[in-house]
Amino acid sequence: QVQLVESGGGLVQTGGSLNLSCAASGLTFSNYAMSWFRQAPGKEREFVASISWSYSRKDYRDSVKGRFTIARDNAKNSLYLQMNSLTPEDTAVYFCASARRARSYSTTYYRSETEYTYWGQGTQVTVSS
Repeated sequence: QVQLVESGGGLVQTGGSLNLSCAASGLTFSNYAMSWFRQAPGKEREFVASISWSYSRKDYRDSVKGRFTIARDNAKNSLYLQMNSLTPEDTAVYFCASARRARSYSTTYYRSETEYTYWGQGTQVTVSS
């Protein structure tokens, strides 16, 4: 049984930082690309960042480039998202997701939710102005 469990969300002021974590179990974590998505109230879920199974490639949505950093530790079966210079527009529930195909990655296609099989329950990030 695959489980993805996010943690690290919370309430911060504009300009603050948070580091989200996603603990994975039940899958060969090192074989799968991973991503972070987010969903703000009243909006559709959107891609935030992805990382290939081999650490070598990463992708970010434009609005978070230079502020967010995605990372993974395959030895710990963990995914991270370091978020700096947060703004109220970053307020959302953040989800981690594991790719549906092993040893596959594409910055073109992996922004789509359809490329992911398993999802965590989400962690709330609230940025106050």
